Amino acid sequence: MMTTTTPTTETATVASSLRKLYFVRFAFAVVWAVLVFVTAPSAGAALGIATVALLVLYPLFDVAAAVVDSRTNRGTGATPLLYINMALSLLAAIGLAIASASGTPAVLVVWGVWAITAGAVQLIVALRRRALGGQWALILSGGLSVLAGTAIASMAGGASASVGTVGGYATLGGIFFLVSALRLGRAAKGL
Repeated sequence: MMTTTTPTTETATVASSLRKLYFVRFAFAVVWAVLVFVTAPSAGAALGIATVALLVLYPLFDVAAAVVDSRTNRGTGATPLLYINMALSLLAAIGLAIASASGTPAVLVVWGVWAITAGAVQLIVALRRRALGGQWALILSGGLSVLAGTAIASMAGGASASVGTVGGYATLGGIFFLVSALRLGRAAKGL
C-alpha cells in the first residue's frame, strides 16, 4: 500500500525536526556562553586552553547542526546553502584555532568575519523557509549576526577587546533559536 504525503504532513515533519534542532541549538548556545564567560581571560591576557577549545567547538557544533538540518529537511530548498554554512563554519573553526595563537584581537576578527558570512547564509535560509512559520526570529537573527560580526571584528583592535563578547553574541543567537522553536510549535502539530 502506497502512502501519500500531503503538504501539511511534510510541513509538520520539517517543522518538528527544525523545532527539536532549534531547542538543542538554544541549549548549547546558552551553556557554551556561560562557559566562555567563566573561562574568558581579562582584556589583554593570553587565551587559555579551555577558552580556545570552546572557541573552536562553537563553529564545529554549527557544522554538526547544519549536517543534521540538511539530512532531515531536504525539502526546504536550503540544502545547498547549508553546505556553504558547513564550509564556512569549518573554516572558522580552523581559523579560530590558528588565530588563538596570536591572541584575542585575531580571534575577534575571525569570529567577526564568520558571524558576517554565517549570518548572511542564515538570513537567506530563513527567508526560503518562511512559509513554515516561525522563521522571522531567524531572519532577524541572520541580519543582526551580520551587524554584530562587523562590530566584533571592528572592536578587535580596541584596548578592551574581550573574548567574552562572543559569549553575548552566542546567547542572543540562542534566544532567537528558542523563539523560532516555540513559534514552530503550531506548524509541527500540522495546524
